[in-house]
Amino acid sequence: MSKRAKVALASVAGAIALATTALIQPWEGLVLTSHWDRYAKIWDICYGETKGITSGMVKTKAECEAMLTKRVYADFYIPLTRCISGFADKPKSWQATTISLAYNVGTGAVCKSTAAKFAREGDYKQSCQAMTRFNRAGGQVVGGLVKRREYGDAERMGELELCLAGL
Repeated sequence: MSKRAKVALASVAGAIALATTALIQPWEGLVLTSHWDRYAKIWDICYGETKGITSGMVKTKAECEAMLTKRVYADFYIPLTRCISGFADKPKSWQATTISLAYNVGTGAVCKSTAAKFAREGDYKQSCQAMTRFNRAGGQVVGGLVKRREYGDAERMGELELCLAGL
């Protein structure tokens, strides 16, 4: 287990907080003025928020953090608990990674994925590995997504790194 994964697991109480602080915020980055996402072809702001975002919007860091926590809970955590039986009882690191993945690719894609299938069978290691397949945008493998899905980079922990650390 990497040192940064140990620190993340020890310092955060819940899977939602772990997902937002260790994965979503570092990978999405904070942008306080809405901008055009060239990959998704949609306006976003804060930590990649796209819901209801239009050109010219401005938010504070506090507004962005509150929006992220509320959205992650309502639009990602709750739907994941409905499509993956016993979601809340699964390993915290796996939950956090799954929440981060859903935030990035959507709950529908995660719920239908091989990663969800493995989790339903109790094979969390294979589930973590299967999540790394979500490394494309516009049909092309994207280096940044490969890093996000696997072991990260010098500044950010990767989803696989965290996922496996808590098993």
